[in-house]
Amino acid sequence: MMLRRPVARINRPLPAEVVAPESAPRMAFRPKIGLLGGSFNPAHEGHRAISLQAMKQLELDRVWWLVSPQNPLKQQGDMADFDERMASARAVAAGHPRLVVTDLEQRLGTRYSIDTLQWLTRRCRARFVWLIGADNLVQLPQWRGWRSLVGLVPIAVVDREPYSYRALAGRMARSYAADRLAERDAPGLAGSDAPAWVYLRLRRQRASSTAIRQAGTAESQPPQAMEGPS
Repeated sequence: MMLRRPVARINRPLPAEVVAPESAPRMAFRPKIGLLGGSFNPAHEGHRAISLQAMKQLELDRVWWLVSPQNPLKQQGDMADFDERMASARAVAAGHPRLVVTDLEQRLGTRYSIDTLQWLTRRCRARFVWLIGADNLVQLPQWRGWRSLVGLVPIAVVDREPYSYRALAGRMARSYAADRLAERDAPGLAGSDAPAWVYLRLRRQRASSTAIRQAGTAESQPPQAMEGPS
């Protein structure tokens, strides 16, 4: 008996505008889509604000929020249920037609960004831009296949305090210094061939998923557990 190789089944198809049919003309419209991957544990207004600012500065048609089933660099015990994180992302993105929340990684079964991006770039005619914070630029050399990722899609790095110096002095920034675009050239990033990246000094956001979780934990504690010694 022949064993068939498992195939990922996408029961909620991607938007028709990004799927590349075999008959599509080579010069067909290619939407520019920013990809913001993360745990969204939980999603907050900072995610929304950064996405809208990046959309404007990079002249993107959409920003997709790729809610990760489990970030390999984060502890499972700190992670809320996937459906709960999806719900928080949808609530925060609600009301903006160009923000798309997707469970694509859950349906594909991918745990690493490089696998998700390879799947998307093989099957879609969109011009993708990977959106990451400065903190993730510091961590990028720890990611699986990070050099392949840098060579696959352009990257927009969003300034985030206090990581600016470490990010721009880090391994990825130094290795690909010649491929960095000036911020004034950010609108052309999506049309650039990878490797290409830009550092965006957008309006900084105070919101943080970690701070929100810590605040929620503190509120759930009984009063005596929060008091110091008398």
